Amino acid sequence: MSGILIALGTMTVIAVIGWILGTTKVLGPSAQLVLAKLVFTVATPSLLLTTIAETDLGLLFTSSALTTVLATLMVAGGAGVIFRFVLHRSTGEATVGALSSSYLNAGNLGLPLAVYVLGTAVPVVPVLLVQLLVLAPVAFAVLDTRPAGSASRRQLILRPLTNPVTIAAGLGIVLAVLPWSPPEFVLEPFRLVGAAAAPLALITLGLSLVGSKKGSGAAERPVATRAPLPDLIVVTVIRAVVHPLLTFGIAAALSLSPGETLAVVLMASLPTAQNVLVYALQYGQGQAIARDAQLVTTVLSLPVMIVVVALMH
Repeated sequence: MSGILIALGTMTVIAVIGWILGTTKVLGPSAQLVLAKLVFTVATPSLLLTTIAETDLGLLFTSSALTTVLATLMVAGGAGVIFRFVLHRSTGEATVGALSSSYLNAGNLGLPLAVYVLGTAVPVVPVLLVQLLVLAPVAFAVLDTRPAGSASRRQLILRPLTNPVTIAAGLGIVLAVLPWSPPEFVLEPFRLVGAAAAPLALITLGLSLVGSKKGSGAAERPVATRAPLPDLIVVTVIRAVVHPLLTFGIAAALSLSPGETLAVVLMASLPTAQNVLVYALQYGQGQAIARDAQLVTTVLSLPVMIVVVALMH
């Protein structure tokens, strides 16, 4: 379990650094939004581009990958329906709620977890790809096409295609299927910038925990309000119980081996990714649930993963 503890401890320390920076106001009143935009428009696209470009897309065509994809899409779709039609949230809030329920911390926590516990990072690849190639583009398409003043139909249709994350994912796919690899000097700058995505997103999370003074501009306020309790309960139950159990059921139906089943269920037990908060801040939708979901599910993920490993290892 040392790998899990190290990964979670590292994330906590970086988030605390963000909180300290916010409390001392070293970075100024707009630091949270500036860092969120930097992560969204530069660091995350760089990470996605290099990750997808260097990935064997054939890993998507295995029973383990199919299990991950089916479980993730079912969780995202089910959560979206609950948020929109049961809790009666807006389309934007329901979209962020669905992401909070299904978009996993595969990069920052999943990679070290897989290496330490499973001895290989391969189980993380399908999780990353379904998030980067399906969940994120679909969510951005919904968030980008919400009614926006006098925007024309053509602008609403084209807006998702100009999203930096979507563009990076598309370029990554193109590079992955090419019969040759780009020179190292081309990809290395993107690797370097992409490496900053996770720590910057965690610092942004820490900044979001700092309350704001009355009278401050809306554009400069951190996320100070708490998420509605029903929303947080839905996300927490889905992350800690529903997603792992659903994944186990699909794995059993597809006759995965015990080792493969452990790998996919462990990945399904990961907490909400910090990037969900970055996306929520970028679009001004569901910031509170994105932040609180990451905090609560990260705390709960340790006992959940310990139980999974103890029962299935």
